[in-house]
Amino acid sequence: MSLFVTALNSGSNGNCYYVGNDEEAVFIDAGISCRETERRMSRLGLSMDKVKAIFISHEHSDHIKGIKVLAKKFHLPVYITPATLQGARVNCQELDIRSFEAFQPVQIGSLSIEAFPKFHDASDPHSFVVSCGGINVGVFTDIGIPCEQLVKYFKKCHAAFLEANYDDDMLRNGRYPLFLQQRIRNGKGHLSNQQALEFYTANRPRFLSHLFLSHLSKDNNCPELVMEMFRPGAAGTEIVVASRHEEIPVYTIKAGV
Repeated sequence: MSLFVTALNSGSNGNCYYVGNDEEAVFIDAGISCRETERRMSRLGLSMDKVKAIFISHEHSDHIKGIKVLAKKFHLPVYITPATLQGARVNCQELDIRSFEAFQPVQIGSLSIEAFPKFHDASDPHSFVVSCGGINVGVFTDIGIPCEQLVKYFKKCHAAFLEANYDDDMLRNGRYPLFLQQRIRNGKGHLSNQQALEFYTANRPRFLSHLFLSHLSKDNNCPELVMEMFRPGAAGTEIVVASRHEEIPVYTIKAGV
């Protein structure tokens, strides 16, 4: 048994993460257009026919702006909490809207998707773990600070998308006004490179085969910098930066020991 994962896009310009097996798959968030989603899936050799549902983490536009067209065209149920749906202010009358609850797994074929709350400046934000055949893949972005639940679920993962949004010095010395800097690092914004590295170092499970560094800031981070930070402590885990410009390759995740 294997799970196949990719990030179709990861950043403030749009987020969409694919996790699936040979039979079915789900999207975590749908923050790029339907047309671009189809293009990127096609370039990767992935079929939209395998996608069975969309799970929405929170209502910010870079996570939801593609849901209406995508869900309608491919007849996909959208799993979203009532508070997030209200905050999204999207006309979803023609869509198959379904609710989910934290810590209550949703079964999509042989995939199990479990959500848990996270700290972020949104109505009802959640992170997700997708599981199948003893393999767990986490999608952990838009995190103000690591919480006990994040530690618990990360330690179960064979692969994870983990936010590394900004470099402290680049944010401090960049063009962002002080109020925006404070919003980013106030505990309900985003994880810095250093916070992500410390979290990873302290909690990495020995069977974590892939770590996808995600949601990098366009202005306050760079892929080379974050890779330099994470490579020395990779400890056998493959480190990959999820791009804000294009899809990354499909990676095969297998159960560890």
